[in-house]
Amino acid sequence: MFQGKIIEYLIDGDKVSFELNTSLNEKLKCIYYVKDIKEKNFIEEHLKYGITIEINGSLKEPSNNTIPNTFNYKKYLNNKKIFYTASVNSIDFIENESFLYKIKNKFIESINKIPQKKEYILAFVVGNKNMLDNDIFEAYKDNGVTHLFAISGMHIALFAGVIDKLLKLFKIKENKRLVSISIFLVFYAFITGFSSSIKRALVFVICNTINKIFKLNLKTIDILYIALSLLLITNRYLIYDIGFLYSAIISFGIIKYSQVVKSSSKLKESLKLSCLTFFFSLPLSLYFYYEVNFLGILNNLYYIPWISLVIYPLCLLTTLFHPISYILSPLINLTETITLFVSKIAIFKLVLRFSFLAVIIYYLILFLTLSKNRKYFLLIALELSIIRIKPYFDSNSYIYYLDVSQGDSAVIITEHQKEVIVLDTGGKLSYQKNEELKRNKEYHISANTITFLKSLGINKVDKLILTHGDFDHMGEADYLIDNFTIKEVIFNCGSFNALEKDLIIKLDKKKILYSSCIQEMDLKGNKLTFLNNDNYDNENDNSIVSYLKLGNNTFLFMGDASIKVEQDLLKKYNLKDIDILKIAHHGSKTSSSKEFIDKVNPKYSIISVGKNNRYGHPNDEVLDNLKNKAIFRTDIDGSIKFKILKDKLEIDYYRP
Repeated sequence: MFQGKIIEYLIDGDKVSFELNTSLNEKLKCIYYVKDIKEKNFIEEHLKYGITIEINGSLKEPSNNTIPNTFNYKKYLNNKKIFYTASVNSIDFIENESFLYKIKNKFIESINKIPQKKEYILAFVVGNKNMLDNDIFEAYKDNGVTHLFAISGMHIALFAGVIDKLLKLFKIKENKRLVSISIFLVFYAFITGFSSSIKRALVFVICNTINKIFKLNLKTIDILYIALSLLLITNRYLIYDIGFLYSAIISFGIIKYSQVVKSSSKLKESLKLSCLTFFFSLPLSLYFYYEVNFLGILNNLYYIPWISLVIYPLCLLTTLFHPISYILSPLINLTETITLFVSKIAIFKLVLRFSFLAVIIYYLILFLTLSKNRKYFLLIALELSIIRIKPYFDSNSYIYYLDVSQGDSAVIITEHQKEVIVLDTGGKLSYQKNEELKRNKEYHISANTITFLKSLGINKVDKLILTHGDFDHMGEADYLIDNFTIKEVIFNCGSFNALEKDLIIKLDKKKILYSSCIQEMDLKGNKLTFLNNDNYDNENDNSIVSYLKLGNNTFLFMGDASIKVEQDLLKKYNLKDIDILKIAHHGSKTSSSKEFIDKVNPKYSIISVGKNNRYGHPNDEVLDNLKNKAIFRTDIDGSIKFKILKDKLEIDYYRP
């Protein structure tokens, strides 16, 4: 049982997540699931910033990412000084908020009553992007303009400029104006939750105010150095905050090299500024997100004036006069339409992963380019080219058994990235909920798969093999096809079920090749053989069973095939001494008979299974059949990686 003050919260469908500043002065990340609409309405009415509540639930340490190079939730929370999460069973409301929090809550409540596009007002005015549609925000991200949604220097400058003009009307002296602006901005930062980017902008404004009042004659770049130093001294964890890093490095670039941007032509000056901000942010984007869109340079020429001079001011006015939202709405619809269209243009996208050393080298070259000679810019192009083609010189092959919870998914990458194959996608079946309890942000495990592929410099999948039509094996295929380039899809033998038929409609629409019940696949030097070509009377037994040899190592993927299929395979093929066996059906007792395991005699066995799953997988009998074998389980070991070079085999795993 814990008591504390609400500092952040989000109600999304049936899920209530909030950060609690406990009486022990420690922060907790808490999750609570409402039981019905009545309880949700009660929570929405009473849960507010600054109130004191008491929770009953269980604590646990947050987990690391189990798919390589994806979002690390544990590090993210630790960098916010949150070291435990709480699964909440009950909430009791103890004490109301203070006066300042009452103002903040009234302000948020007022925005929530806006009839049209309140999610944009929350994003631009309050800095809360949680209500924005996932697909739309991803499109903004693809276009390289999500920085416009972070309340930062641009927003602060606009606010400060408006307040300054108002104070001038009342003939307030400069020093008093500067102090008044600083006080207002501190309050505004409180309203927006003191995000890292607004902290940077706020401290910079305050330092600049002190510089002007006391006539210290400090240069603007020196004020930025002081502001950043003060922020890092007071909170060293900021150095790990992505928003802070973006804000700091872009501000540095604009201030330090402002002379480079200046031009007699406004258009030319805007283009130079867009290029400057893009190239200063590029290594961070490649380090954290593994992708940049060079079209972002041109996108910003349109987005920056459109957002800063039209959308943002209208959002501000809408907070005061709600009916303006009806003017704002069609303009935002237009913005979204253009955004979705432009995001589909992939020819200017670069997919690769920057190491920390690559980031350092990049900035050294960029500083030389801007300070010494523009010809050094060619070295940036050279660095990007070397990193981009590096995977094609890798003579190793890789197989990753991805942790997709209670499902199956594997990635096969042959030498020099000649072939990239995804074998099943995983998928979590969601139960039908009342419309009011549906979540705005739907979680997709294949979003992590896409991020992982991009981190390896992969921008397309050559073959997507779907072993059979069960949701836990192909449920994420729809999302994967919508958000990544898939060249061909392979289905199993047998008739198509409803899930497969729906996917085929999408494949036809997108003109993606597909086939079913094939016997083998050429992998440009290797061969993937499909062993199970019989027609059975159920989806599991119709699973694709695939055999692969890489170097001197053999791999067998069993899908959800049962003991009956295992017996048929043993009659047809000489399957023995397999190096790596993907155990069928998540370790269910319907598969992996002692006879089959003894015959196949795997050196390593992989069980893809969800933690604490309701099916009781893996079954004790299956584990007993494998007791003399090396077993890797995704619920314990996370994703498992096999690196193959001829007769050598290296194993790694990514535990939670």
